[in-house]
Amino acid sequence: MKILVIEDEPEMKELIRKFLQDEGYIVEEAGTFSSGLDKIVSYDYDCILLDIMLPDGNGLALLQKLKSIEKADSVIIISAKDSLDDKIKGLDLGADDYLTKPFHLAELNARIKSVIRRRRADNHQMLELENVKINIEERLALVNDGPVNLNRKEFDILVFLMMNKNRVTSKSAIAENIWGDYIDQANDFDFIYSQIKNLRKKLRNSDAMIDIDVVYGMGYKLIVK
Repeated sequence: MKILVIEDEPEMKELIRKFLQDEGYIVEEAGTFSSGLDKIVSYDYDCILLDIMLPDGNGLALLQKLKSIEKADSVIIISAKDSLDDKIKGLDLGADDYLTKPFHLAELNARIKSVIRRRRADNHQMLELENVKINIEERLALVNDGPVNLNRKEFDILVFLMMNKNRVTSKSAIAENIWGDYIDQANDFDFIYSQIKNLRKKLRNSDAMIDIDVVYGMGYKLIVK
């Protein structure tokens, strides 16, 4: 799962980043309104942690922009302002939760899991294509209702391809969504090839009715056999 932390306090931002990475999240950062806007327009996230007080703008205006472009990212406002008006306005603008500083990181993690779980329940907790089923919440891949043993990256790649089953997805798009923006593309593109090669083998060995087609010079596409 990919998290964006929009926070202007370097120590707080670093503390959150390290904690969430240790919890297994892909974490990206922004320290200003403008850099946060650039990221939310350009990329998708499972959850955005949004500070209200930013040096070059108000986080609520950033939330309003996010909703105006109809992005589905979950948003938790994290703010030192324990103002009822700010809470009401943030929730009215579409925030999923509001957490007042200071807070325990374990509580932040619980809030993140809760909003992501609610969002997935509202959308697609289970992906299905032919005889393949993916339970996103339990991180379980099934073929003919039998489990397929996938490593973490193989599972994430399969989910991403199934969610984009009608499109050709580039290596850079896969890298961005699976590894975030802390990737060495020259090396990780080779790693993507290796992961997809293993994933294709596991799908074929389990008699899956889907396969991953290589579209030369462009990327990969999930196909039905």
